Amino acid sequence: MKWRSLDESIAAADARPLRQIYAERKETIAKYVPAETRAIHERAVAELKCQCIAANVLSVGSKIPEFELPDHDGKNVSSSELLAKGRLVLCFIRGRWCPFCVGQMEAMNLMVCEIEKAGATLGAISPQTVKQSFFMHDQHQLRFPLFSDASNNVERLFRLTYRVPDEQKTLYQRSFVNLPFVNGDGSWELPIPATYIIDRDGTVTFASANEDYTDRPEPSDILRALTL
Repeated sequence: MKWRSLDESIAAADARPLRQIYAERKETIAKYVPAETRAIHERAVAELKCQCIAANVLSVGSKIPEFELPDHDGKNVSSSELLAKGRLVLCFIRGRWCPFCVGQMEAMNLMVCEIEKAGATLGAISPQTVKQSFFMHDQHQLRFPLFSDASNNVERLFRLTYRVPDEQKTLYQRSFVNLPFVNGDGSWELPIPATYIIDRDGTVTFASANEDYTDRPEPSDILRALTL
């Protein structure tokens, strides 16, 4: 496998709107993934929506809980250190095994310079281990830190976590999505995808969360919210 240099990776990156990238991935899934398998994922999303998780996450105007997490290199970084640099754009993702998380991270990667020009930094949190975060950061040549939240402790404080339904868990096990290995625990817990903009004093000024992991905010909308 040829690992691309940073310049090559950026030059080859897909600059289309995220919704177009996702639409293409959904078409591929519809073409190659059996209908009964897709139905299991759809039922899992519908069940989460019935639980109204997204309606109860940490919302605009709230203060974020203070936290400290290891980044993809294993270096512990605190929320106060991140906010000392300015505003923070914080994405919560499921992990490197999720093609929609990868698509979002690659799309956000193209916006790093613009986000920094707007006086903010970018970071992402997932329950995957430091080793898995390192692999994701390296493989996709990301220019922002990936933080590992063992046991979903921070994600739980943001009220984003849920336990994977048994039907979907069985499907993941059959398709080699080994969450106990990837996340380093046997809880089978994940966060619903969410994106926050956090002011320097820890106040949430923008919040987007969705039980449907195939629906994420456009990076351009995040940048627009930063510049309002």
